[in-house]
Amino acid sequence: MNALKEALSGYGARVRSGDIGMLSSVLGIVVLFLLFTIARPGVFNTAFNFGNLLAQSAAVIFIAMGLVFVLLLGEIDLSAGFTAGTGAAVLAVLVTNQGWPPYVAMLVAVLVGTLIGLTLGSIVAFLGIPSFVVTLAAFLALQGVILLVIGSGGTIPVRNSDEVRALMNANMSVVGGWVYLALVVGFFVVMGLLRRRARSRAGLDPGPAVTFWAGAVGLLVVLGLVVLVLSGERSPNPAATSIRGVPYILPITTVALIGLSLLLTRTSFGRHVYAVGGNKEAARRAGISVPGITILCFMINSSLAAFGGILLASRLGGVDPGTGGAQTLLFAVAAAVIGGTSLFGGRGFVASAVLGGLVIGIIQNGLPLVTSESGIQFVVTGLVLLLAASVDAISRRRSTSG
Repeated sequence: MNALKEALSGYGARVRSGDIGMLSSVLGIVVLFLLFTIARPGVFNTAFNFGNLLAQSAAVIFIAMGLVFVLLLGEIDLSAGFTAGTGAAVLAVLVTNQGWPPYVAMLVAVLVGTLIGLTLGSIVAFLGIPSFVVTLAAFLALQGVILLVIGSGGTIPVRNSDEVRALMNANMSVVGGWVYLALVVGFFVVMGLLRRRARSRAGLDPGPAVTFWAGAVGLLVVLGLVVLVLSGERSPNPAATSIRGVPYILPITTVALIGLSLLLTRTSFGRHVYAVGGNKEAARRAGISVPGITILCFMINSSLAAFGGILLASRLGGVDPGTGGAQTLLFAVAAAVIGGTSLFGGRGFVASAVLGGLVIGIIQNGLPLVTSESGIQFVVTGLVLLLAASVDAISRRRSTSG
């Protein structure tokens, strides 16, 4: 009990000093969920709508996870939305018009995103042009690329590809959902225990055991509730169509989250990303290849954006010149910032993009149920982003002064 009190006291001290981590996004999810549940009981908090919310958030979450890498450097990518649209357009042309195998077409679409990131990162790293200008130019150019790729037809459907549709519309079996839960929680526990043992052998403090096990139990409870809700019947008309099981996009997102988090926190590349974001000159003097890190981060960012475009094509059933446009980029940036990634670089985690994406998803999903005024929806989303950016600036100031 004393260890738990000490852990809570230590966390409270970190929050007071400005290190709030992902606290704001977690509180945002809880508050927004309660507000929309109260405003539209029996509509917002249904299992059917919960499944929709996850699908609605997925593309923005993937684009936001990529943006975290760029934001950690203190850079920005204004073209991520249309990079997603370009990836979606390439996928649609290859699958529908050229008859390519879907998985090969998906790989090519992601590689196109990688090439876009390589180009943008190289210009930023070697020519020294601010990323704001470079990606703004790409923002305009990629709109033209999408038009050229799609052609005069205007819209290319991908509904005939079962593999593409399954990404966002198919569900695992009920048993598969529980296996997924066991694997995720087991992985968390095993990795945590290995990390604690490694720190103990190195003579470092592994941290309070009670905090670790509280985190494991918390993950088990929260993810268990998610799997429980999704495993039940959630179709509005079960007699016509049954919808049960965890959507495939959930384990896909989990694998990406774990892989990218390990890349950032357990590899020298990740440490170099934080070092460059914290102080480029100090990183350069320490022997870190700042241009190389910059290029790699842009490549990861654009590859994930292209995959986000594939998810958009899967969910919408087709691609048009507006895919990846409109608010896609703004929502992705908002997701990363709301989750706790600093706009000033050097601070943030991939998980923050997932939480921030859920906040944006809840707003996108809940507001239309409350009001049909799109103007109100834009205002509320903008205010949430402004609040998140303000919290970031204030917490950074407190941590600097403290």
